[in-house]
Amino acid sequence: MGQVQYIEFCIDKEQYAIGIQDIYEIIKIQDITQIPNVRSYVKGVINLRGNIVPVISLRNLFDLEEKEYSKATRIIVVHHEEDTVGIIVDRVNKVATFDDIQSPPERIGGIAGNYFVGIGLTDNGMVAILKLNEVLLREQE
Repeated sequence: MGQVQYIEFCIDKEQYAIGIQDIYEIIKIQDITQIPNVRSYVKGVINLRGNIVPVISLRNLFDLEEKEYSKATRIIVVHHEEDTVGIIVDRVNKVATFDDIQSPPERIGGIAGNYFVGIGLTDNGMVAILKLNEVLLREQE
């Protein structure tokens, strides 16, 4: 039985990961249509080949400083349970596996630990693995 694979990405210098089984596709940043009366981390919606997909910003969700999008900015489109949501990240790094995953602490760099499944340990440091249920449920509140 193979190891679980993750897509590793960055926001600022912090490394995060999402289980590859939840990822529908990764696209370049594109025009996002803003929608009124939504939380600050909901950036709007995109038209993904005829499907309207809400897009959220982890920067805003985690109360990090806003940053201009760059050529490296990507939208990771996840399909989790019944939801399809785009998540804006600074840069996608690679597909990764983790030999050792530790339980998350209560807070990770000022971010509540309940957003994370665990911390993957690599040769390059620690990678916080997102708990999509928490991230996406927060989006629906």
